[in-house]
Amino acid sequence: MRRSVPALCALALVLIGCSDSKSDATTETTGAPLCQPNATEQPESDLPNLALIPEAVAALEAEMGGPQTYFEINATSKLVNLWVALNDGTVAQPWLYFDGQLSSKDPVSGATGPTFLASEIQFDPDKLLVPLRKQIPEAILGSVVLSDQGSDSVVYEVLVSAQCGGGLDVVVGPDGTVKSVDPVN
Repeated sequence: MRRSVPALCALALVLIGCSDSKSDATTETTGAPLCQPNATEQPESDLPNLALIPEAVAALEAEMGGPQTYFEINATSKLVNLWVALNDGTVAQPWLYFDGQLSSKDPVSGATGPTFLASEIQFDPDKLLVPLRKQIPEAILGSVVLSDQGSDSVVYEVLVSAQCGGGLDVVVGPDGTVKSVDPVN
């Protein structure tokens, strides 16, 4: 179940908050205990590298000889996974873009689901994560997932975890505006 935007802060505090009666690091702020109140923001080098997405798409489409249809594209700090839809969306071809190189695995038959084109990707790599980092600066942003999910437009999901456990699946707009939050078990 997706949560509304106002629920972000409350849910983030619950998921990020934890209690450790043996630790001096646990303090109360805004009514919720935090595991590491003196923790620093995640280093830029550990954030999902969104600038790699257009680079990976360009390399893949050059390799495949033209525009492709995608089930999903996801990025971490070091790599991009691209799931290409083949045979009218019945086969998924996984590709990995790492260190400027493409590699692929065998296609997976029986694929289904909505797809999108690279031309539909409309986000600014320098701005997508900014609002989320401002709202919960101590969170760890692990990956960004681009998919369609049947919405007829690209959906941008940020997988967020707390330094002490718990996680969020946060859907953001192309400008980084938080649209919904869902806890991850």
